[in-house]
Amino acid sequence: MLYIIRHGTTDWNVLRKLQGRTDIPLNEEGREMAGKAHDEYAETNFDICFCSPLIRARQTADILLEGRDIPIITDDRLMEMSFGDFEGLANSFQIPDCPINVLFKDPANYTEAPGGAESLDELFERTGAFLDEKVYPLLEEGKDVLIVGHGAMNSSIVSRIRGYSRADFWSAGIPNCKLMQLIP
Repeated sequence: MLYIIRHGTTDWNVLRKLQGRTDIPLNEEGREMAGKAHDEYAETNFDICFCSPLIRARQTADILLEGRDIPIITDDRLMEMSFGDFEGLANSFQIPDCPINVLFKDPANYTEAPGGAESLDELFERTGAFLDEKVYPLLEEGKDVLIVGHGAMNSSIVSRIRGYSRADFWSAGIPNCKLMQLIP
């Protein structure tokens, strides 16, 4: 089976700042969320965990899998989507015509990567290659795979597996520290 989970909250989540690849650690609430997930999913089998190298995802994986003999392997292709110059920007929706908002409000029309931000094509390319090279072969062997990642990155994997259109990119919701089963 394939499972996916988003990291716990950070101070930047609370402040509504775009994090992207900025390496922000979990805050106390985020660590508590990961601890609750540890207890809630203690009986769920995982043979291997792939994780974003960003600290908030790695801390979540470490807490979630604490006391279990499950390898955690980081892969750069699981980093959050880069928001370029917009990383660190707070409350972008309060800024009229902020170009990064197209990604969140109308992903079907997010075609360019303003300010050095990653495009959806780039995001889908790297996460698709990861699935093809790492995940699908393990699933074919009958392994249970966990991916610990981020909102946009996880949405790209969910969209690819469920065949969502770009307009539905955000439709899965991807709450913090809630396990989602993608492939039985």
